[in-house]
Amino acid sequence: MGLDMYATTAKEAANERNQETTQMMEGKSGLLDDRGEAAKRLAVNRILAGDCIPVMQGFPDACIDLVVTDPPYLVRYRDRKGCNVHNDDRADWVGPAFRQIHRVLKPDAFCVSFYGWPHVETFMTAWKQAGFRPVGHMVWHKEYASRTGFLQARHEQAYLLTKGSPSRPDRPLSDVQPCTYTGNRHHPTQKAIKVIQPLITAFSKPGDLVLDPFLGSGTSAVAAQRCRRRYLGIEKDKNFCAIAESRLAVADPDAG
Repeated sequence: MGLDMYATTAKEAANERNQETTQMMEGKSGLLDDRGEAAKRLAVNRILAGDCIPVMQGFPDACIDLVVTDPPYLVRYRDRKGCNVHNDDRADWVGPAFRQIHRVLKPDAFCVSFYGWPHVETFMTAWKQAGFRPVGHMVWHKEYASRTGFLQARHEQAYLLTKGSPSRPDRPLSDVQPCTYTGNRHHPTQKAIKVIQPLITAFSKPGDLVLDPFLGSGTSAVAAQRCRRRYLGIEKDKNFCAIAESRLAVADPDAG
């Protein structure tokens, strides 16, 4: 969905988003009111610093409209600068995290989860035991190899999961998408807004509440904001929380 349908300039778009956020928080737009008393108890359009499992335990049941998340891949990733990712060296959090994700997600709703293919069994077991049903698999093709082993690594991947039986999107996405490189300017495994934004557009409606419990540097929240969705992000690293807040404040539609 193009940004030009909302505003002709970045400044106008930012002003409209800020005004709409204020209206929704005050209950004037009607969007928040249609989503029940449970959702009203959440402070939306916020980034929460902490471990996502206990943070989500404080959420009411069935309060989230869509989850889009890029959790640690369990591969002990380390970039060229030596930076790593919290909890990428252990798997004991996967099951508990997705049980909470399933609990807070509304019935008949979607969860899009990236994952590390070497540990697909761990993720798939956790998803199914939590109650999710895999209904699709997506691949983002890279124009470059992020590493070379037996093969050149030229893709990212995610499963489309459902809780219940949501309606099919009006315009289903292709399950093969282009992958835009971010340069990892803000995070060692940063996804591009152009990767995340079509997912939010396809699997939620304007005014919906989008959760990313592994927020990183805030891409999902920025994409949700640009799509006129409300957002909640959880991130364990306070430095990345600060980066995410700064990216949201800029509201630049051309930024990666």
